Amino acid sequence: MIVLRSIVFNIVFYMNLILFLVFGAWLLACPRIWAIRGLQLWARSSLWWLKVICNVHMEVRGREHLMDGPCLVAGKHQSFWETFAILPLFNDPCMVLKRELTFIPLFGWFALKFKMIAVERSAGSAALRKLVARAKEEVARGRPIIIMPEGTRRNPGDAPDYKPGAAALYNALGLPCLPFGLNSGVFWPRRKFWRKPGTIVIEFLPAIPAGLNRKAFQIQMEKAIEASSDRLFAET
Repeated sequence: MIVLRSIVFNIVFYMNLILFLVFGAWLLACPRIWAIRGLQLWARSSLWWLKVICNVHMEVRGREHLMDGPCLVAGKHQSFWETFAILPLFNDPCMVLKRELTFIPLFGWFALKFKMIAVERSAGSAALRKLVARAKEEVARGRPIIIMPEGTRRNPGDAPDYKPGAAALYNALGLPCLPFGLNSGVFWPRRKFWRKPGTIVIEFLPAIPAGLNRKAFQIQMEKAIEASSDRLFAET
């Protein structure tokens, strides 16, 4: 049944995405915030289909730590799930994503419309400078910046591999950082098509205040995210 439900969900999930991209194309000519609301509606509908078809639920812990306005949001990246599930939790989210995604027809056009921050990971220090410059632009619009500091998906229990992007943003923006842990990789495994029934938990932790030096921030952020994710993994 898991295999059958997973097949049905994957078909519905991508059809839902295609329908949004095609029938929502008119949003490309509308104010950006309208397109963001469309994106959030698609995310909510995807979570609903995941619950109905695969019996995979979502639980949000630490809602009291969520912030209005500009901040840095940094967390664990275990699956594709968190890249859309987190979007309805913020008013006007700005997500850091890999530049290759902007080359996909329609999808890439929407990413540019949303003014997400596209990063060419192979560009090294030049990519970091561009990341910081773009983040400052979006913070000036009052948006939170969402980044997965490891840059790529990691299986639950894997050794962490944090990149310098989040620390560079924290240092340059002078904003508090809201860390989060999760257990999504248990139910939506990396590079696998099946979806296992259960509850995906995303846990927002107390904000790391602005003003720490870069090394101290990196240590505190990684410790918070890993401790939360390891605890949630152990719960499952």
